[in-house]
Amino acid sequence: MEDMTLALDYQTYEEAQAKFNWSDRWQLFDGSKERFNIAHECIDRHPATEIALRLKFPDRHSEVYTFGELQRLTSQFANYLERQQIEFGARVAVLLHPSLQFYTSMFGAYKRGAVFIPLSPLFGPDALDFRLLDSQARAIVTTREYAKLFSLQVLDQVHPQFIYAEDLPHLLPRESDAYSPRTSAKDPSTIQYSSGTTGSPKPIRYTHDAITLAAVIIKLASGLEPTDVYFCPSSTAWGHGIWYGTIAPLVHGKAVGTLSGKFNAEVCLEALEEFGVTNMAAIASHFRLTVQADHGQHKLQLRILNYSGEAMPKQTIQKIMEQWGIKPYVQYGTTEAGPITADFGAFDNWVVKPGSLGKPMVGGAKVAILDEAGHEMPRGEPGQVAVWRKDHWLRVGDMASEDEDGYFWYLGRADDVIISSGYTIGPLEIEQTLNRHAAVEESAVVGSPDPDRGMIVKAYIKLRTGCEASEELRREIQDFVKGQLSRHEYPRAVEFIDDLPKTPEGKLKRKVLRQREANRVGIATP
Repeated sequence: MEDMTLALDYQTYEEAQAKFNWSDRWQLFDGSKERFNIAHECIDRHPATEIALRLKFPDRHSEVYTFGELQRLTSQFANYLERQQIEFGARVAVLLHPSLQFYTSMFGAYKRGAVFIPLSPLFGPDALDFRLLDSQARAIVTTREYAKLFSLQVLDQVHPQFIYAEDLPHLLPRESDAYSPRTSAKDPSTIQYSSGTTGSPKPIRYTHDAITLAAVIIKLASGLEPTDVYFCPSSTAWGHGIWYGTIAPLVHGKAVGTLSGKFNAEVCLEALEEFGVTNMAAIASHFRLTVQADHGQHKLQLRILNYSGEAMPKQTIQKIMEQWGIKPYVQYGTTEAGPITADFGAFDNWVVKPGSLGKPMVGGAKVAILDEAGHEMPRGEPGQVAVWRKDHWLRVGDMASEDEDGYFWYLGRADDVIISSGYTIGPLEIEQTLNRHAAVEESAVVGSPDPDRGMIVKAYIKLRTGCEASEELRREIQDFVKGQLSRHEYPRAVEFIDDLPKTPEGKLKRKVLRQREANRVGIATP
């Protein structure tokens, strides 16, 4: 296979900042802006005999497939869609865990010129109905069992055609295994929905050229090398699992490596050992669970780790460094704004500051910390993260600061900031301190309305197995935090909880807890 790394062959961050231009990314691809298709760039142009998929399933069995197998199946699926009168630009929802049928449907839809709508079997009926109504999907690829998750009322409104995964092995061999995509770079390819942690899920629309951004990020930030075995267990219903778990490695001719089904740390460790993974990307909670489950029984070959999606607790970073001998790299961005800052694994001289957000993305990205009036804050001062877009600052809703070396440090969501008796308090540092207590499994900190202080710090705590909630333990935990942080930061209220509310991909849903506190005193939250 032709070496596609030369266009991104920079030695240092400073060199990349000075020389890289986003127009250079087109050197990585076969297509032009007039003729460009995700399925061709990710699958069809790669050697047929090389591995394209490495999948590990909940029952511990594995499946491996080649580019040649995907080339044939995706062409057959595209032909099947066309014969079923699924027109160019129609929305095709896929409700499956990672599997051969999932990737066949995803890339077959791209090849046809349809718009891929990723759905997770872990979604509840309301989440699925919302996405189906909003997208007006023309077809749904799923199993007969998962099809029951949609309400009959919504199905009667949308009238989608069901394509059952169980039937594909019998349907597709009837179709031609040749298909010529007809899309351009600016044709629609994907509608991905935000998680809805701050309101109703929002549709984010992508065109086929969106893969050109992911191809750069996985090379420069993730440090993907030609000899790497790549692995990303992030859900394929979310941005990280779509763009960096699936599309980005395939662009470079590297196999997708992932888990099928709900994340399981033991199965993940088995996959890392079995596949010989050297480069792993995941959300922070996946790394936390995996390193906790690793008791030295697995022979791992990891050389670089990249996390995103949420802040990584200090104790997780320390455990990874001690146990695996690696400093985890970070990638920070949002669905709406794209990549913002990162550590850069492609540069040998890159210095990781564990726990930071790294530095701004190469290619002219301008990132700043703003105050409420929109003024840039001096280094060391907290404020809201903003990225420059054409002629204005776009605030992304996060609080952070920038240090003297140009590294950014995350403080929390702007909505999560607690103002108590005039003090501005971020929840992350308190949570990280709480989580160091021997009885605490995990915690979430929010502001609770208070008539005297405006708000007080409240901690929701899930205890470790074998620990029992009590008034004595509550006071012990409060005193523990008092001894570690400023006295105004300790949780004046503590509530023990069986499970913290989270999105299907594992992110904490603070808004649910804030609303719970507001409901308790009879006020509304934003």
